[in-house]
Amino acid sequence: MSYKSKSNVKNELNEPMAAYVVQGSMPSFYNLLGSSKSAKLSTDFDIINLARKGFPKSVLLSLAKKISLNIQELAHILHISERTLQRYDDDAIIKTEYAEKAVELARLYTRGQEVFGSVDKFKIWIKTPSHVFKGEAPVTILDTSAGFDMIFKELGRIEHGIFA
Repeated sequence: MSYKSKSNVKNELNEPMAAYVVQGSMPSFYNLLGSSKSAKLSTDFDIINLARKGFPKSVLLSLAKKISLNIQELAHILHISERTLQRYDDDAIIKTEYAEKAVELARLYTRGQEVFGSVDKFKIWIKTPSHVFKGEAPVTILDTSAGFDMIFKELGRIEHGIFA
């Protein structure tokens, strides 16, 4: 194990820091979260701020429709009863933890679209039981963060041609 001298550390701290700006279009998962009733989403901070405030129910339902989830599947993933979700008005703000899950869903489906070449192919894959997920359809494990992680990892394996 080596240690840097104080003079080396001081020089590193005095070097100017570069700001990294990525130009181009925003990730396509913003499109999944956008709706006519939601705010324009153009940066990561817009998503963070919106998630912190919570999403209107209409945004969650719009997302579910775009990714072909029924209200029962959405409620299961969000850890909310189907009846409670139905009782909210369309413009009612749903809690932050549900908004975070919605962001993760949008990211996951966007990643799936990238890997499979179309969101329709990904929708079929995510609802098809797989031995990788112990005979369960991947969509059934989206109620946990570990489930999201497993699916993201499997998408990486598929992308690189590594099959179990």
